[in-house]
Amino acid sequence: MIKTEKKINIITLGCSKNLVDSEQLAAKLEENNYKISHNSEIFDFEIAIVNTCGFINDAKEESINTIIELTNAKNNSKLETIIVFGCLSERYMNELKEELPEVDVFFGNYNIDQILEYLNKTNNKQKYTRIFDSPGHYAYLKIAEGCNRNCSFCAIPLFKGKYISRNMEDILDEASYLASIGVKELILIAQDLCYYGYDKNKTFELPELVENLAKIDGIEWIRLHYLYPFLFPERLLDIIAENPKVCKYIDIPLQHISDKVLKSMNRGGTKEQTIQLLNRIRKKIPEAVIRTTMLVGHPEESKYEYDELLGFIKEQRFERLGVFTYSAEEGTRSFYNYKDEITEEVKNERAEKIMEIQQQISYELNSAKIGKIFKVLIDRIEGEFYIGRTEFDSVEVDNDVIIKSENILNIGEFYNVKITGFDDFELYGTVI
Repeated sequence: MIKTEKKINIITLGCSKNLVDSEQLAAKLEENNYKISHNSEIFDFEIAIVNTCGFINDAKEESINTIIELTNAKNNSKLETIIVFGCLSERYMNELKEELPEVDVFFGNYNIDQILEYLNKTNNKQKYTRIFDSPGHYAYLKIAEGCNRNCSFCAIPLFKGKYISRNMEDILDEASYLASIGVKELILIAQDLCYYGYDKNKTFELPELVENLAKIDGIEWIRLHYLYPFLFPERLLDIIAENPKVCKYIDIPLQHISDKVLKSMNRGGTKEQTIQLLNRIRKKIPEAVIRTTMLVGHPEESKYEYDELLGFIKEQRFERLGVFTYSAEEGTRSFYNYKDEITEEVKNERAEKIMEIQQQISYELNSAKIGKIFKVLIDRIEGEFYIGRTEFDSVEVDNDVIIKSENILNIGEFYNVKITGFDDFELYGTVI
């Protein structure tokens, strides 16, 4: 009989790219006979591994608070060992070691082998295995690490490094493996999908990659996250428009529209270029849903620039929009070049105003869906309701479709659903 090792709880903070790392680490640990849980709130584990986020202040605080909670539990639970890795650890390794001596060991990014070595375990090099922190019918597929963009407000290149594209063959092999274990939706992720391939071959290879992924049997949806708006590969629009497997869902983090603010952010484009791209998308793919994020409270954003942003949001009526407030991050150009004099109160008021506008836009757009039929992927059950998504909605951040059905629906299956009701950010429907 194979001896089962101690139980390990992996706590993942931050973005979906961190989640992929945690899922891969979980599989390697299970191969070494550990019992694995993800984000357990019950302290019934001997080892905790925290995958941290170091992006903005709120994320850093969440990571620190999580670690402190674990250190406090060391004397009051089964917990024996705390391992910390990921972005925050990479960025503030020395400071964390000094401030949190209760942590047994810190690692930086991409350190699965070192974590295994610390635990006296081996990596059998079996590729692509994961233990999902999800039902398993969708999976994030990381196509690159790092970032070559030089946005002045963003600290990510400081701790993620330069952009490194994965080999296309490896990505396709992993996608085929994921399809073989029941994954139906691939969600492509990187700091910048559009840059894929350029670091190696001076060619933007995302369109070719998407075309090849669409040929894999079993994959029904391909969703693209984080398409940088400038130097956008135009052929990609044709693929999204024409290939039924590629979701008509375009995630473009615009951040702002004021030329003054865009320049201070070093985004590499202008208001005119942004509007031209949006017009091309709308013309080429009329049914496309555009998701974007905005950053408010940058030091160069006066009330005039903020009002310009509000007008732009009202005019464009984005189907999906998120907003976050400026955080002065050490090591960035904005940190050194500008004084962060806008109060947190004003920043939050600006963000809340945008979300009030977006809430009304989303309500009006959802109202137009009454009576329409959509292909819906069932993600989970909550009480007596099934929760699903259309191709126009990504996991956790967008609309849910809430279904009450007398018949049993299968998690991870597609159904045609007629929309019978709506709310600001939710749809209600009936399977037909």
